[in-house]
Amino acid sequence: MQGKVNPFQLDSEIKYNPIVFYDGDCGFCNSAVQFILNKKKTEFYFMALQSDLAKNLLAKHRVIINLDTIYLLKNGKLYNRSSAALQICRGLKGGYPLLFGFYMIPKFLRDPFYNFVARRRHKLRAGYCMMPLPEDTKYFLK
Repeated sequence: MQGKVNPFQLDSEIKYNPIVFYDGDCGFCNSAVQFILNKKKTEFYFMALQSDLAKNLLAKHRVIINLDTIYLLKNGKLYNRSSAALQICRGLKGGYPLLFGFYMIPKFLRDPFYNFVARRRHKLRAGYCMMPLPEDTKYFLK
């Protein structure tokens, strides 16, 4: 007899794609999640980096979690920092996909700007507990 199957065990990258991993205790990060929800043209799923499930999924990709880093798992490939942010821009409405052009700039030049903002994120926006709208709860994975 088989027990319950965890939908994240084998096919998490396929069933829930793409997944944005963010610092759930960061007000700036929570604001970014709200921004993505409001501007998305494609579906995004979200998971707080503090969750056990995030730790397990990212460990499969040999990642030691850094809370000042956003991660994006898209089609089985993991992006971080500025690369994740630019990949997310591709799935937003309006002119945001045009920002993906910055991907041509080497990561070692893009990431210092990302790191500058990431180090100051708690000062930019105080922490708060985000309550998603009922229609958005399906995008938050625990």
